[in-house]
Amino acid sequence: MHTHHHSRESRPVTFEDCIRFHGHSCPGIAYGFRAATAAMEALGVSRPEDEELVAICETDACGVDAIQVIAGTTSGKGNLIIHDYGKHAFTFYNRKDGKAVRITFHRDEATEAGDFASLRKKVFSGNASEVEEAQLHELMHKATVDILHAPADKILRIEKITIDAPKKARIFTSVTCETCGESVADAKTRKVNGKCVCIPCAEGTHIARKK
Repeated sequence: MHTHHHSRESRPVTFEDCIRFHGHSCPGIAYGFRAATAAMEALGVSRPEDEELVAICETDACGVDAIQVIAGTTSGKGNLIIHDYGKHAFTFYNRKDGKAVRITFHRDEATEAGDFASLRKKVFSGNASEVEEAQLHELMHKATVDILHAPADKILRIEKITIDAPKKARIFTSVTCETCGESVADAKTRKVNGKCVCIPCAEGTHIARKK
């Protein structure tokens, strides 16, 4: 018997939802989808309604969008952390029991083979013919389907690890930057010449106030 009440209709979140959120289907989204579903299964978590699940992503690429959709982890909730090391590695931590798993992927020779690599280069540099673009599209589609349907142990590695609990999102007081006059979280201010200023003003990188 389910005693917990869902405030919204509960339906399983699908790969289609990931595509809709990300804007297109691609191998990266498929990797994120597989990582999130494998991790949640390993941690015994169904779609989390609150912030108990934290995802630490070692890339800022496509896969992250699938993780937001499937695991419900987002930057705004403070439970999506990105350390961009350019690696398809995703760690998931369950605040409820302190368990964590790290998901990594075996190298996919298919998407790194000569054809694929040179086609990609051509298409991304804008020098490809329509035929070549279609070929790349076809290869990408095939790679995506393969990643989605391959047995987990064929494509990914699940490692149970021990990590410290990631910091909880904190609530900050707002103050006014003495240089630009904009509101800023007090924890993100710096003292410059005795003035309390925001980081962009301190670093001279304020978008609206380039000198």
